[in-house]
Amino acid sequence: MRIALVHSFAGSHGPSVLGGENEAVLDQADALGRAGHEVRLVATRTDGVQNPPWYAARCAVTVATGHGPSPLPALRAFAPDVVHVHNLFPDFGRSWAAEWTRPLVATLHNYRPLCAAADLYRDGAPCTRCVDGDRWAGVRHGCFRGSRLATLPLAWASRGGVREDPLLRRADRVVVLSELSRDTYARAGLPPERLAVVPNYVPVTENPTGTRHSDGHVWVFDGRLAPEEGILDLLRRWPVGQRLDVVGAGPLERACRAAAPASVRFLGTVERAALRRTLPGYRGLVLPGRRPEGAVPSGYLEALAAGLPVLAFEGSAAPRTVRADGTGTVTAWDAPLPAALAAAERIFPTLREHCRGIYAKRYGEAVWVERAEELYDTVVRSAEGAAHGTP
Repeated sequence: MRIALVHSFAGSHGPSVLGGENEAVLDQADALGRAGHEVRLVATRTDGVQNPPWYAARCAVTVATGHGPSPLPALRAFAPDVVHVHNLFPDFGRSWAAEWTRPLVATLHNYRPLCAAADLYRDGAPCTRCVDGDRWAGVRHGCFRGSRLATLPLAWASRGGVREDPLLRRADRVVVLSELSRDTYARAGLPPERLAVVPNYVPVTENPTGTRHSDGHVWVFDGRLAPEEGILDLLRRWPVGQRLDVVGAGPLERACRAAAPASVRFLGTVERAALRRTLPGYRGLVLPGRRPEGAVPSGYLEALAAGLPVLAFEGSAAPRTVRADGTGTVTAWDAPLPAALAAAERIFPTLREHCRGIYAKRYGEAVWVERAEELYDTVVRSAEGAAHGTP
């Protein structure tokens, strides 16, 4: 099958949520290629175009109107069997989708069509004011990059809701990455029958060492040091004497270092493959995120691939997944953390093989490819049936 992936790559200085999308798209392109498909990546890269002084103004117009750079010339030249759109923001327009008459699938990696900040999180708590009908709340609060002016194009583009979004209106099927995301978009107005839950996958690293940063008695946090990740709240509660490695960087790094007890190490940014090799040596992954993520966190998937159980905190999408998969324990923020850690320590050694099994069964590359192929076959057959006048 000929498959075109359309994606606007976030810049290297963009939010981590977009960085995760970039990795997912590249991983999926590789997986489809290994499965024997002919894959073409039609992409823009913000790092390569954001320097001209008019770039921000051009993007604002593109986002607000939906008219702007289009992948259509490249798509028509490639003539794919199916187009899979991952992200158009901010460099591609959206109006072109109405002109594309062949099968089209769109993935919603986050909540950008509903929320200018893309994560339904504001001022330390989940926020659904725009989803609930207050379309201009994001502008009042400057939810995109802390700027009302920068938020205005996004609010204007989404003023009609998801049913009026040119891409989502045109897409034959819309992929969401978690059950929570499906529920959220269905509540916002997307027909449930057009939504398909296809979680991302992460590659398995061969020859894990499990010893570089840990001796089996250390917990690990992997994420951005930012308010929505809950890391500062976690460190303020972290028991003295319990060892924790913090992987990642972000705006709260100085505050995190000041709040952390001496048993916490800050490893900074670690290359993904190197981290995956060391994960098996940890006691467990701690997920204190506070935002309702649209995707199953990639850190969670990497942990399962390494046979690493997870301690998740209520308030994000992770607890729902951990409970469904049986891959760890869940605690409330107001529960005593030492007791939660002790309870996890007792059962985590028995969950390692189960975690690897859940990864292989639900989140491995082969499973993702099978789901994607089934989805593509469905939209292609539907288009062929419509062309021949059959249901």
